[in-house]
Amino acid sequence: MSGIFMSFAIGSVLYGTMEILWRGYTHWTMLLTGGVCLMVFYVFNLNYFYLPLWQKCLAGAFIITSFEFVVGCITNIGLGWNVWNYSGMPFNLYGQVCLLYTFLWFLLGIPMVFLCNRIANF
Repeated sequence: MSGIFMSFAIGSVLYGTMEILWRGYTHWTMLLTGGVCLMVFYVFNLNYFYLPLWQKCLAGAFIITSFEFVVGCITNIGLGWNVWNYSGMPFNLYGQVCLLYTFLWFLLGIPMVFLCNRIANF
């Protein structure tokens, strides 16, 4: 059970750090979202350890994009906080997710698999 909490904490810190490095700032909701995404992926990786890396990366991209869409609809559209906006990006959905970032989340799946394996072995 401690792996779940550890994955949430690590996901929060790492995602917040990545976002600050990528765009210069973050929002507290992104820390929570990053934590939940890594926690869900951690459980997925434990249960489907036998899948090849590319399928785990695809699952990671789906998990992150799904959470990004839901959180975006709540924070950006529902609450009007304007945490991010992908409206200017091609192949976006309501400005909350876009194909480019889904591809980047797929690539992020590679280190996520190894990180989740390390957490599980800790």
